[in-house]
Amino acid sequence: MAHRTVSKPGPDGCAPLPGLPDDPRARVTAPRPDCPVEVALAALRGRWTTLVVRELLAGDPYTYSELAARLPELSDKVLSDRLAHLAAAGVVLRTRTRGRPATVTYRLTARGRELGPVLQALWDWGAAAP
Repeated sequence: MAHRTVSKPGPDGCAPLPGLPDDPRARVTAPRPDCPVEVALAALRGRWTTLVVRELLAGDPYTYSELAARLPELSDKVLSDRLAHLAAAGVVLRTRTRGRPATVTYRLTARGRELGPVLQALWDWGAAAP
């Protein structure tokens, strides 16, 4: 069976591009917000974002203080921003429990956990750089 990126020409008669899926979104001539690669890059945008995801992959849920302690060089402002961004992207679930004091925890959603192999692939690619 051929890999899904090595297939017959699509309905438009164009052969799929090598290394890309046989999907019309792979043939665009300008970036589009619905491009799957752009969606993934947008979710991981910003310095420190991948490290926040890495920490949550290691064993969540974590409180804000626990995450801050695991990333001591990361400022509170940036950590807050990254967590809010990841929550908006559907990668992180923020849960507030009642009590005095109230506790807020962060954990990856099922979709967020799917980023584990993506981060590993990025690591592997970067580690093999000349």
